[in-house]
Amino acid sequence: MNLCVSQLCAWYEKKDREKPIIHDVNFSLSTGDLCALVGVNGAGKSTLFKALMDTIPCEGSITWGNQTLSQARKLGKVSYVPQTEAIDATFPLLVKDVVMQGRYVHQGWMRIASTQDKELVAQALERVNLIDLMNCPLAQLSGGQRKRVFVARGIAQAAELVFLDEPFAGVDARSEAIITEQLNNLSKEGKTLLVSIHDINLAQQKFPLCLVINRTITAQGPSKEILSGDALLQNLGISEDTHIEEVLHA
Repeated sequence: MNLCVSQLCAWYEKKDREKPIIHDVNFSLSTGDLCALVGVNGAGKSTLFKALMDTIPCEGSITWGNQTLSQARKLGKVSYVPQTEAIDATFPLLVKDVVMQGRYVHQGWMRIASTQDKELVAQALERVNLIDLMNCPLAQLSGGQRKRVFVARGIAQAAELVFLDEPFAGVDARSEAIITEQLNNLSKEGKTLLVSIHDINLAQQKFPLCLVINRTITAQGPSKEILSGDALLQNLGISEDTHIEEVLHA
């Protein structure tokens, strides 16, 4: 099963259509791929995810296997963990309720949780080491724990294709290690993952594949090859006067 993106352009307002935020985006990922999406702030990482999830205007071809990505999303085959969440953390919502949201696409309009739904929620929380907090209000968790809850929600959906936008932003070292381990496990289980990340060292060390974006895809391939050397600065759209170490440790 392949994710194939061809000639994708996206914009936010109608006036921007002639000069889209991202343009001529072309790439493909295969079953089991674990791929980092790297780019400087404003390069289009979040915009790409929004276009893939059809939440902003876009045009181009996006397919998952023999289906359009839109069809695959409606069947629950695509999971998305955004960079920021619309959930109000002060609302008395329990951890298990947030993770159960990943099962909504598989439930009827009344959203009655089945025994299987409850089992998958518990398994997802177990995987991110939060099973003991499943009955706690989300507001009581730390930032890193909340991020793991949202990753668990993506796991519980049991999707084939998983998008994660900056899952490591603002998390503690333990949460980073747990999330990294689960991304690798999902890849081994045959899930295809695209993960935006700002830490190039982490991308080099933990992600076999990488896409570099600077309003379009400027490089793609094995992370250890395309995230090293002076070509990286050009691919990121950074001045040649910038030292490579400044980028690696930003």
